[in-house]
Amino acid sequence: MYSEIHLPKGFRCAGIAAGIKPASVKDMALILSERPAASAGVFTTNQVCAAPVKVCRAHLEHGVARAIVMNSGIANACTGSEGLVAAKEMAAETAKVIGCEPQEVFICSTGKIGPQLPLDKIIPGIGKLFESALIENVQDCAQAMMTTDTRPKVSVAEFEIEGKPVKIVGFAKGAGMIEPNMATMLSYITTDAAVEQHALQAALKEAVDGSFNRISIDGDQSTNDTVLALANGAAENRPLNENSHDWGVFFEALESVCFELAMMIVHDGEGADKFVTVRVKGAASDADAELAARAVANSMLNKTAWAGTYPDWGRIMDSIGYSKAKVVEEQVDIFYDDTQAVAGGCRSGVAQEDLIKVVSQTDFAINIDLHLGGGEAVVYTCNCTEEYVRINY
Repeated sequence: MYSEIHLPKGFRCAGIAAGIKPASVKDMALILSERPAASAGVFTTNQVCAAPVKVCRAHLEHGVARAIVMNSGIANACTGSEGLVAAKEMAAETAKVIGCEPQEVFICSTGKIGPQLPLDKIIPGIGKLFESALIENVQDCAQAMMTTDTRPKVSVAEFEIEGKPVKIVGFAKGAGMIEPNMATMLSYITTDAAVEQHALQAALKEAVDGSFNRISIDGDQSTNDTVLALANGAAENRPLNENSHDWGVFFEALESVCFELAMMIVHDGEGADKFVTVRVKGAASDADAELAARAVANSMLNKTAWAGTYPDWGRIMDSIGYSKAKVVEEQVDIFYDDTQAVAGGCRSGVAQEDLIKVVSQTDFAINIDLHLGGGEAVVYTCNCTEEYVRINY
């Protein structure tokens, strides 16, 4: 799918089968910058977080990175001091192979919580990754990141800064345990633009808030969520910051890549076959709008109704009501796309068949107006089918 995509200048990547997963499935990936790159990161807010997240947070303070190395199949979460040592060993071995300091290496893991990492497979795998890393190995890298994903996820943006060609290539994995703040998801953003580190960090946080933090598959937050960005400056532009003339061009491209990857995650939700946008407007505040939208998006009653193409607006009213957002029942309007189901808190009189037509689509919206103020929010989610249960039991 992505065999013709190349990384930005100065980057190489690889994906291999190191033996962590059975049947020669790719399970380790490397993204390598040939020169020191400004780094930024956003991580899970779960109080129980994986060893690689702890290492990444510490290494981010260095502000400069050369590589990201990751494994899939085992999360290295809830593994105590042994797991922390293993994560640090991954960083140290990668640094040794590529010739940099350990704090210039980010470590990521995804998969089952609890087991210890098989370092006897991971350490040799790091050497193999380095030997096979090429600018065009995007497909292999993306495949190696996958767990329950049905397909790899890559997004590209190309633009100009100061008349120089610049590129952003982003990777993501994720299909379940998806709920902000972020999800059981990993995402790596690479760019050959020169960007000041503090500006890159601020830009990544804002882009994540508008993308990865707008999605929900099942309401479960993970221990391993990580989004990392590397900007190596190989495009040779003057380092960008918020005051640069071309800052808007760069940020728009970054935002676009993050948003496209986030939408790919929702479309690949475990067992899902419907993509649902939940929009709330007219709330007393943006915070209230978000509370209401998340309650609707995360309600298993709503998700299963959508799976059964059953337009049960009563379940939506119920979830709005318990959301902790300010709600006046008699002022609530609910639309399925543009078809009004609820007017002033009561059934609108629309034919049930018209609502069924909307929820029978693979992509539709739930639009809610609380008529209490100017607050707005949107959350992107999906339905929940029997297949989700099969994947997760």
